[in-house]
Amino acid sequence: MSRFLLTFVAALALAASAVAQAGTWKIDPNHSSAQFSVRHLGVSTVRGAFTKVSGSAVYDPVDPSKASVDASIEASSVDTRVEMRDKDLRSPRFLDAQKYPTITFRSKQVKAAGSGKLQITGDLTIKGVTKEVVLDVDGPTPAIKDPWGNQRIGASATTKISRNDFGVSALPGIVGDDINITIDTELFQPQAK
Repeated sequence: MSRFLLTFVAALALAASAVAQAGTWKIDPNHSSAQFSVRHLGVSTVRGAFTKVSGSAVYDPVDPSKASVDASIEASSVDTRVEMRDKDLRSPRFLDAQKYPTITFRSKQVKAAGSGKLQITGDLTIKGVTKEVVLDVDGPTPAIKDPWGNQRIGASATTKISRNDFGVSALPGIVGDDINITIDTELFQPQAK
C-alpha cells in the first residue's frame, strides 16, 4: 500500500509539473534579444542586436505540435555599437523604422526536432515584406520557479535570411546579403493569484 501511495504521489507531482509548464508564456523583454551578423566587404563580420523584443508563446511540453509563437521587435532598437551605422540602419535605405516600426514573427507550425530541440516554421515580416522562415530551436529549458513565484523557461533559436528578400537591399557588395539571426529569449508565466 505504501509503495502504491508513493507512486501515486510521484505521478501527481509529475502531472503538476507538466501543468505548470503548459500554457501561455510571455517573453521577458529584459532577458531577451535578437542578434544578427552580416559580412562587411566580404572580409569581416559585423554583429548587432535588436534590444526591444516582446510577445508570447503557447507551449505544451507533452505535445510540442500545439505550440505557437507571436513575437515583435522594435526596428528602431537596432544596436551595432556605432551610432552613425545604427541611424543608417533605421533609415529608409535599410529598415525604414519610422514607416515600418515593427518586425514580427508568427509561427505556423512547430515540431520536435530531437531531444531538447524544436523546429518552428512561421512568417517573418520585415519592412512590410512577409516571408516564411524556419527557426531551429534549442529548448525550451525545463521550467523553474523564480524567486517571485513565476515559472520561467528559456530558448535559443537560429535562422538565416536573405536581406534582399525583404527589400533591405542598400549597399550591395559592401553589406552581405545573408543575415544570420540568433534569438535568445526567456519566457515566464506569472504566479497564479
